[in-house]
Amino acid sequence: MFEDFIHESSGFGLLLFQLFIYPQVEKRLGPLTVTRLSAVVSIPLLSSYPYIALLSGVMLHLVINVASLLRNTLSVSLVTGLFILLNDAVPQRQRGAANGISMTAMSIFKAIAPAGGGAIFSWAQKRQHAAFLPGDQMVFFILNVVQILGLLLTFKPFLAQPSERQ
Repeated sequence: MFEDFIHESSGFGLLLFQLFIYPQVEKRLGPLTVTRLSAVVSIPLLSSYPYIALLSGVMLHLVINVASLLRNTLSVSLVTGLFILLNDAVPQRQRGAANGISMTAMSIFKAIAPAGGGAIFSWAQKRQHAAFLPGDQMVFFILNVVQILGLLLTFKPFLAQPSERQ
């Protein structure tokens, strides 16, 4: 019952964030800075997850809920910033196609991710006593590498320049 309330209020909190807080932050910092900042803050947050698992009781529930809320907020900020950057990078007449390609790519990766993540997690469980990044730490290391690659792609020469408004 309590967990259902937390999940529902988390979704409602994200809606409120998206409607009222994100526009103000984006207006002040710009979509590129918000995207980069979200990616940078996500890296230490992801790195802390294996250590959060060492907690127990009320402290575990509190920390995992705060970390989850923060991770979801950062994820929403990152994706929204990327869509704004995408729409600024292409002319008006190509925005539908660009957004369609982007959504298709996101859907493909969301379809592949559970199988890939499961394979990585299974492999990581076999290396619980490894000297370098044992067990779950390897999973979060790989997630951080992907996050860092995404962050690097927001810099020149990878980032498309805004197109002329047409």
